[in-house]
Amino acid sequence: MSTPKPFNNKSSTQDQRLLIIDDDEMFCHVLSRALTRRGYQVSVAHDADQALSLAASESPSMATLDLKLENSSGLKLLPELLAVIPECRVVVLTGYSSIATAVEAIKLGAVNYLCKPADADDVLTAFNRQEGNPDTEVAENPPSVNRITWEHIQKVLQEHDGNISATARALGMHRRTLQRKLQKRPVRR
Repeated sequence: MSTPKPFNNKSSTQDQRLLIIDDDEMFCHVLSRALTRRGYQVSVAHDADQALSLAASESPSMATLDLKLENSSGLKLLPELLAVIPECRVVVLTGYSSIATAVEAIKLGAVNYLCKPADADDVLTAFNRQEGNPDTEVAENPPSVNRITWEHIQKVLQEHDGNISATARALGMHRRTLQRKLQKRPVRR
């Protein structure tokens, strides 16, 4: 398998524009600094409105998008972002990964999906990968029951467009119980 060619073209400043969309200010600061040191012109947005405004004014060629923004979903923002800048390559970053959200992110136009913690090298590798890797190892152990439960909740939540009440009804659980489960970090495999 050949090594993919780097996406960014150092001869064009347009190709070096990168937008970080994340509501975690410390994460944005660290990632922004690391990418700036690597020669990228980095802009940071902490919410959907700010992201769309910066996308329209700066036309970045790449963007990282947090899946869970404070007042919105990265999955809802993704098509809006690509409508403003269709040629932008978007990598979704999340601390709340699930199979359902990974599949939806790719279907909605993301070029890759990374679980946090991710550093600048991970992000740049995700942008540069053009093909899947058939040599990726399949896990020896099946996911835990708690992980399967987390994945199922995420799938049902996605099916109900993030509506907590409708999701709770579909899962047959109390709304507050579902909210508590959603506020916890995802269960590791």
